Amino acid sequence: PAASGVLKKLVGALGGSVTFPLNLSVDPIDSIIWVFNTTTLVTIQPKLADKKAIIIVTQHRNKERVNFPHEGYSLRLSKLKKNDSGVYRVEIHSSTLQDPLTQEYELRVYEHLSKPKVIIGLQNNKNGTCVTNLTCSMEQGGEDVTYSWKSLGQATNESHSGSILPISWRQEKRDMTFICMARNPISSNSSNPIFAWNLCEGAAGGLATSVILKLLLSLILLCFIALVLIILIIRRERRKEFIEEKKGLNLHPETLNYSPAFEETSEYDIISYFNSTIPEENAVNTLYSTVKIPPKVEKSHSLPTLPDTPRQFTHENVI
Repeated sequence: PAASGVLKKLVGALGGSVTFPLNLSVDPIDSIIWVFNTTTLVTIQPKLADKKAIIIVTQHRNKERVNFPHEGYSLRLSKLKKNDSGVYRVEIHSSTLQDPLTQEYELRVYEHLSKPKVIIGLQNNKNGTCVTNLTCSMEQGGEDVTYSWKSLGQATNESHSGSILPISWRQEKRDMTFICMARNPISSNSSNPIFAWNLCEGAAGGLATSVILKLLLSLILLCFIALVLIILIIRRERRKEFIEEKKGLNLHPETLNYSPAFEETSEYDIISYFNSTIPEENAVNTLYSTVKIPPKVEKSHSLPTLPDTPRQFTHENVI
């Protein structure tokens, strides 16, 4: 059937709801049919004097999402999803009309915008003038998003349309702040502020500050590394001393309690001569005797006492 009204555009938020308005000017009404793209969504038989309206939802998954507020015939769709975007059509059938009346709607479902991201382009510093570009974008949900910029910090704040903001500033403008604004049909959000003095290092005296900051950071880093090395060396020396002390405690010199059972001693018998003169030796009748006395045995506390045994003497006769 041909459309009887102007196409109506509707927007909805992801997870929210939207109402398709319907104004009836036909009587009697035999039936009302709601169609999404080419699929029948709902069929309604209006109420009569003695009967309530009959509403048939063709898809089971949509039963909890479809309702008609205020007992009317305007369709309300809740728990919107991205794939709910599309063309909706309502057909009003009446016995008094040759062709049904229709009304079409176009629904677009959008996400709530998150914070936009700003990318800093190539920076150039010529004669103390900073030249660069700022680009604003969305990481997700960037459908039908429009961008604008606000420049704060001057006598008169400036605005700029578009996702790209060209920047050219000198020392007198170093206190400026740039903010990106992103909007879609259902929400808006702004970026974190971008400060001019952070751009183009070296412009309007920024180089000296940057160099000093880098030197300070390098000095702090070197001091930290030196401190760590000193701590490691001290810990290593203490650990070494501890190991040596532990080894010293574990080493007990073994003292051998050696008690010799036998100790060779020499005993000499002294023969006293009563005569002051030694008789002349007769080489033929002289007899020489060598006496060997056994070593003296000392009693040991660890050995049992042996019974006295007669000493055995060994005689070697030499003639």
